[in-house]
Amino acid sequence: MLDLTYDAPKPKVIAGAKHDWELVIGMEVHAQVATRAKLFSGASTQFGAEPNSNVAFVDAGMPGMLPVINEECIAQAVRTGLGLKADINLFSAFDRKNYFYPDLPQGYQISQLYHPIVGEGEVLVEMGDGTARNVRIERIHLEQDAGKSIHDMDPHMSFVDLNRTGVALMEIVSRPDIRGPEEAAAYIAKLRQIMRYLGTCDGNMQNGNLRADVNVSICRPGAYEKYMETQDFSHLGTRCEIKNMNSMRFIQAAIMIEAERQIKIVEAGGSVDQETRLYDPDKNETRSMRSKEEAHDYRYFPDPDLLPLEIEQDWVDDIAKGLPELPDQKKARFIGDFGLSDYDASVLTAESENAAFFEEVAAEAGDGKLAANWVINELFGRLNKDDLGIKSSPVSPAQLAGIIKLIKSDAISGKIAKDLFEIVYTEGGDPEAIVEERGMKQVTDTGAIETALDEIIAANPAQVEKAKVNPKLAGWFVGQVMKATGGKANPKAVNELVQKKLG
Repeated sequence: MLDLTYDAPKPKVIAGAKHDWELVIGMEVHAQVATRAKLFSGASTQFGAEPNSNVAFVDAGMPGMLPVINEECIAQAVRTGLGLKADINLFSAFDRKNYFYPDLPQGYQISQLYHPIVGEGEVLVEMGDGTARNVRIERIHLEQDAGKSIHDMDPHMSFVDLNRTGVALMEIVSRPDIRGPEEAAAYIAKLRQIMRYLGTCDGNMQNGNLRADVNVSICRPGAYEKYMETQDFSHLGTRCEIKNMNSMRFIQAAIMIEAERQIKIVEAGGSVDQETRLYDPDKNETRSMRSKEEAHDYRYFPDPDLLPLEIEQDWVDDIAKGLPELPDQKKARFIGDFGLSDYDASVLTAESENAAFFEEVAAEAGDGKLAANWVINELFGRLNKDDLGIKSSPVSPAQLAGIIKLIKSDAISGKIAKDLFEIVYTEGGDPEAIVEERGMKQVTDTGAIETALDEIIAANPAQVEKAKVNPKLAGWFVGQVMKATGGKANPKAVNELVQKKLG
């Protein structure tokens, strides 16, 4: 389990008309498993295909069609569980969750209620201010996704696209450990980061591949601590579930507006009904969708078409051996090996591709701190401006390392390096060759620098006297020398000569 060495963030406090209230949040995150085929059929999971083109007979609920487990879906769930430091259950089973909906052709969903594939785990959610929340994972179970109902193609009819039907989902269920809207968004971001490192979910929220049901309740200060001591939910308020959230910004807004709604009800002497609600971003409100169902409402029972799933520990161990270095471990290594700040290491490890790019630059340049500075400030800054990802970077790790090596060897100054970066970014080419061809080398000949300085001193006697009285004005001479040499003079050599000449 993770070693939590951070202070926990303070819970979000909301002032009501009569009392202060605290937030309590639990999350059910639905992550689409990254596989080419569905959970129980060989139909494609390709996004954006023609409607109803990725549908096998079993997905369409045709009579007599039997589900067959996709082994890679099981492996991906195990990888995710291992990445979240969770228990892997060698015995699990699939159940039928019965309900009717137009885009659920079978009339039931195959899910896991009683025996999930993954048990308890945890996620360290850092907040960027030196605090972090340790969020407990209750379980991860596999289930089928439903299709999609489309209501805006015809004024009189609705249409159904079954392409998503049967796609494998991992439902990651947390304990009610999250205490504010910012924490909720950070938790989703951390799960997404881990799964992208593992390759088990692409985390694309826009396509619906990662979405969350957010359970929100309120309590008076001190009540949550009693819950943690006793695990008695009676200390907490009645929760309401906000369904199908796929935007970090909307998740935070929905949590706040729902909490304020509950506070008004309770302070007016009413009671909050446990229910499922939807968030309307246009009106910035939540509205009732249906009363909250319990497990018995779905008439769960073991799926008669699927035997219990039994996996071997050796198979789990083999998967564990193949796991990549995960974000927390990579960040700790970057701080230890390269002497990076917590912030820089966090930025560089946000995406595995970014981290790999940085490591390649640092290894070739031989300077982790300088490499981090150039990757974060110059490269990422320019890529963000141009709306490009690291995979589309016009500057390769070798080229950026070449610029850094020229700085370290005093061949170019920092100012020239920025000009060189712009040339490489827009035109390409070998940095060292560009410097040679365009005469961009730094002037390190102290004789030439001294000659330029002497001419400036001779032409500005009044400025010399002012600088002798106020040494801070010596910077003016440094600037004039740099200007006279076209920015090519070695700044360190210029500063030393100015100090020497002006005493």
